[in-house]
Amino acid sequence: MKRWPDRRILDLFGIDLPIIQAPMAGATTVDMVVAAAEAGGLGSLPSAQLSVAGLREALGEVRALTKAPINVNFFSHVSPPADPAAQMRWRALLAPYYVESDLNPAESVAGAGRAPFDALFCEVVEEFRPEVVSFHFGLPETTLVQRVKATGAKIVSSATTVAEAVWLEANGVDAVIAMGIEAGGHRGNFLTHDMATQVGTMALVPQVVDAVSIPVIAAGGIADGRGVAAALMLGAAAVQVGTAYLFCPEARIPAVHADALASAGDDSTAITNVFTGRPARGVVNRLMRELGPLSDTVPAFPTAGGVLAPIRAKAEAASRNDFTNLWAGQAARLASRVGAAELTRNLYQAALDVLDSRKPV
Repeated sequence: MKRWPDRRILDLFGIDLPIIQAPMAGATTVDMVVAAAEAGGLGSLPSAQLSVAGLREALGEVRALTKAPINVNFFSHVSPPADPAAQMRWRALLAPYYVESDLNPAESVAGAGRAPFDALFCEVVEEFRPEVVSFHFGLPETTLVQRVKATGAKIVSSATTVAEAVWLEANGVDAVIAMGIEAGGHRGNFLTHDMATQVGTMALVPQVVDAVSIPVIAAGGIADGRGVAAALMLGAAAVQVGTAYLFCPEARIPAVHADALASAGDDSTAITNVFTGRPARGVVNRLMRELGPLSDTVPAFPTAGGVLAPIRAKAEAASRNDFTNLWAGQAARLASRVGAAELTRNLYQAALDVLDSRKPV
């Protein structure tokens, strides 16, 4: 076998390799996006922690460095109404950590740092016309989706269940990401919030493939060629890889996060909501053990993170990861330590080697 046998995503996105570098807010850099794109995969720029001006600047840098197709990712959550009572309960729960850190529990802190897709972000999409636009937590309102489609961009979103994948197809996406429970970072769930019934990649991907007519991208627990090959055998046309790219020199993560990844094993992570208010997979640390990993006291996404910022900064300055969201999937141990371009090419070639030999390599 000398080439990827399923070309649906390759042809849809105009890329050479069926490897999508996952958009990881706060960790993905322009250099990572460009490296993955230049290697023939799909580089993905996250916007959730960027302002409109920041996104415009980052896209300008990407476009100046590569003409290859790129993906821009947005969160499509609805900003919650103000809930002072919930914030007071959250502050009260965190107060002992403030005192322990010699900080004032009543001090004013910055607000949430994750913005949903809106008309202003849409104007940036219309200006730069990325080849792919992906969403997390469903889709934004229909008028915005239509405006994105009018730019010629292919639209993708994440599904954590078959029902979510069917809904996404019915609402106009061009491809769906089947996100298994193994995946690191925020879950893409939007029709269900029950984490107890979330599905693993191996079970989810073939069921989504059977339920929709659009191409399926597998995500979750894929960090080497064996995982890429397995996704193809399950019916996926491409894979989205996140955690493995966190080991690349192009990643921008705190030292405590890098250290946690380096020692992470198959059972080192858990689904938690204590950092942002939405379920996400990360390496277990003190805050997750003592308050969660899932807690009903955490305020609505994304308002929880601001209050954590001062104690997180104090801990990180002391080389402690107690309050840092250490996002990681369950296959971190399988990741290699190479640059983003080399990783993109290696994942593809190793998958072909597996498929050719029909045995692990």
